[in-house]
Amino acid sequence: MSVAQLIQNAWNRQAKWLIVLRPLSCLYHLGFWVNQKLYEKGIKAVYTAPVPVMIIGNITVGGSGKTPLLIHLVNYLQSQNVRVGIISRGYGGKGPFPAYVGLDATPDQVGDEPCLIVQSTGAAMAVGSNRQQSIELLLAKHELDLIISDDGLQHHALARQLEWIVLDRNRGLGNGKLLPEGYLREPKSRLNTGTVIEHAAQPETELNMHLEVATPYLLNAYESRTFDPKQDFYAVVGIGFPQRFYRTLESLGVQQFQCHEFPDHYDYDLTDLQFEDTNPIITTEKDAVKLLPILKHHPDFNREIWVVPVEAVLSSACYRVLNQQLADLGISIE
Repeated sequence: MSVAQLIQNAWNRQAKWLIVLRPLSCLYHLGFWVNQKLYEKGIKAVYTAPVPVMIIGNITVGGSGKTPLLIHLVNYLQSQNVRVGIISRGYGGKGPFPAYVGLDATPDQVGDEPCLIVQSTGAAMAVGSNRQQSIELLLAKHELDLIISDDGLQHHALARQLEWIVLDRNRGLGNGKLLPEGYLREPKSRLNTGTVIEHAAQPETELNMHLEVATPYLLNAYESRTFDPKQDFYAVVGIGFPQRFYRTLESLGVQQFQCHEFPDHYDYDLTDLQFEDTNPIITTEKDAVKLLPILKHHPDFNREIWVVPVEAVLSSACYRVLNQQLADLGISIE
């Protein structure tokens, strides 16, 4: 087990031994504060795009549901004739950057989440660590009303007009400590500065969302087959918070599955999909983007791989707030 996975497991358990990492958390906090002040005082340059920028992010390490939320918002805005583009860091991609993400882009070039986002929305998207370059690349190709940044809440070099912060109520804020003692990227007081979207099945606030699960489909389908939750599965996942996926499987009636966890944005190879028996694999849409190229290179691979699709469902208050926020920026919703 890697050190990163060890710490991730300790965060999920809120292990008491994490206190030994507190000095490092203090250093992290100091460094983060100094960096923020350098931007605030103009010592470090902040780029302001010629069109409004909306950031969808979180203050925790690991999954919170922001990617399904982003996909849903982009599809909604497109249905309202808002010309929206997307930027992202492109974690896991090798570039070169900035890179435009077309439908033919591959995860090893631009990262898994950008591929999933473009396949799900068809929106214009560019990735790279330099957000200014990504925005300029988009605007050179498209006329846009709004740019949405997938993550980047802590990227102070980019000015933004809107911030939506996804808070996964199931996972919460853990032990409430900053990295690496806890999994907070910023102090929890940061939630007071943006629009917080509560991700919960039984929300406590008006602005909330949950993930609705659709019927699983076969990634390597050669014929129509019906999903059978009574099978024994290998749950292969490389996401930030795999426990959410396991709960999703249970909600589908899947009871027998062996967990095979990999780091977030993991670069799979064929050996990761090989087991002694012929039981099927079940995975997420994000992982499926990385697995599909393997299947194309190995057409003789005959183990079933089932994919569980999810879609963000937003409360009516989310649309009301979003529409008002966009109107304040001069973007009308039809």
